[in-house]
Amino acid sequence: MQHKKNARKQKIPYVGINVALLAIIIVLLVVAFADMNSLNAKIDSLQSNIALLASQPTSTGSASGTSLLLIKSYNITGSMIVPNTSLPGFPIITANASFGQRLTNINKPLNSSYLSVINNAPNSYFETAGLMLLNGSISNEVGVTPAKVNPFILNGKPTVIYLGSITCVFCGENRWAMALALGRFGNFSNLFEGYSSFGDHDLPTLYWSPSHYNVSAEDLGNFYNSKYLNFISIDDAMPITGGFQLNSPALIQQRINATGNVPYKDAFEFIVKLNNFQGTPYTIWGKYNVPGADAVDFGNSTPTTQNLTLTYMTHKDVFNALSKPSDQFAWTEYAAADIYIAMACSSISNSAPVCTLPAIQQLEVKGGY
Repeated sequence: MQHKKNARKQKIPYVGINVALLAIIIVLLVVAFADMNSLNAKIDSLQSNIALLASQPTSTGSASGTSLLLIKSYNITGSMIVPNTSLPGFPIITANASFGQRLTNINKPLNSSYLSVINNAPNSYFETAGLMLLNGSISNEVGVTPAKVNPFILNGKPTVIYLGSITCVFCGENRWAMALALGRFGNFSNLFEGYSSFGDHDLPTLYWSPSHYNVSAEDLGNFYNSKYLNFISIDDAMPITGGFQLNSPALIQQRINATGNVPYKDAFEFIVKLNNFQGTPYTIWGKYNVPGADAVDFGNSTPTTQNLTLTYMTHKDVFNALSKPSDQFAWTEYAAADIYIAMACSSISNSAPVCTLPAIQQLEVKGGY
């Protein structure tokens, strides 16, 4: 948005003095105009966060500051949203299309073989990947600096809270690691094939529930069950054929509140109070808040251009890689999952079997969890 100001011409009786004054005014207008453009650019970039900033407590939080612990934990009971397994108006699309413009099998439930890769990955894969991460042999970027928070307790268990977008490339990559990590503490009875948006690399990914892939909406809920953790998932939906877009936090909150579901309403209120949302993906793993993706894993080479290797992989390619990890992409996904597992283990006092893995224990120590 730009503002233009037109100066009106007037007849000036004292030419010498007024020429000097006119020069000064012109300089001031140029400076003011430049400042206005800069200010407008900043306003545009912060527009989606205005609603969050308007209702904050006096104690502020930051991505790395302990002040987030000033936000009290929620300790509530209630049933979470269980979505439908299909959405009228958002069918599975079977038509093939070229890479970069794919909708093939979007919203299709994973078959039992694919689902087993997520739910039943051997602990040995996580151990190997964790050791690779610890000894520096993972080539892709893995690791985060989480902020410690008071956990969101629901029905007596700590909660993993996810806020993402179906159009977001980093969300698309990050869901693979998230799903693998969550599979160590419970299981998914359903997951769905999906993509990031055409304008954000068209990556094959997972959806937690069928998506409203061609309208503005919120995809809420999932099919996860665990005796250790809860999983609250929020994916903002915009037309998948566009670029990355995110509805305003105020609109997301309004739509969640309209469901009347207390766990989801309180979970989003918790995010608002933490006051550190800067973009998607955004997750809370029990006692730890991660303000972005925990890995940069877009294939078997470090991306140096806008053409990401993962864009040219199918869901079948990804599941084949994860089912028998042997390359950089697969090991990085398991290593990224290990980071989340370590945070979750710390949040449940290491009570799950996966928490006994030496690599996980070492990652807890290294991360200070």
